[in-house]
Amino acid sequence: MGKFTGRMIRAAKLDPQLYEEVEADATAMGQAMGVVVLSSVAAGLGGMTMGGAAHLIVMTIAALSGWYLWAFMTYWIGTKLLPEKETKADYGQLLRTIGFSSAPGVLRVLGVIPFLTSLVFTVTGIWMLAAMVVAVRQALDYKSTPRAVGVCVIGWLIQMVFMWLLLSLMARAG
Repeated sequence: MGKFTGRMIRAAKLDPQLYEEVEADATAMGQAMGVVVLSSVAAGLGGMTMGGAAHLIVMTIAALSGWYLWAFMTYWIGTKLLPEKETKADYGQLLRTIGFSSAPGVLRVLGVIPFLTSLVFTVTGIWMLAAMVVAVRQALDYKSTPRAVGVCVIGWLIQMVFMWLLLSLMARAG
């Protein structure tokens, strides 16, 4: 098993040491973005049952843009709005850790099975949120898991509103 695959598995297992490792490894940015792209394409493929091939492109783009917004909001909320005394992180450190927190999203490809689509997206969404909490706690040097949960949930809610608006606009245009 390669380093990239091993890191994805450890990220999905919510291994705090993995998140510390990629936070410190500036060369892991390409891998982290690879996880985000794989997860986004998996969302597109898994969502095809809801709208065919055109939905593949829409869902992939929506997943990528939603992730980016969530990442930006998490950085801003975690470092400016709700930092702890020990919080010291740059955007790259946070992007690497939360990039890997998208690893469970690769399983969204299983949404291509028609009767499993909603279940797969729900389970992987919750799993990714849990991974994001671990990633944020590690990257922002939080001692408090509830603070990391708060930062992630606030960012996630903002991202969900954005996704709903984006998908609503796309549906009206199409």
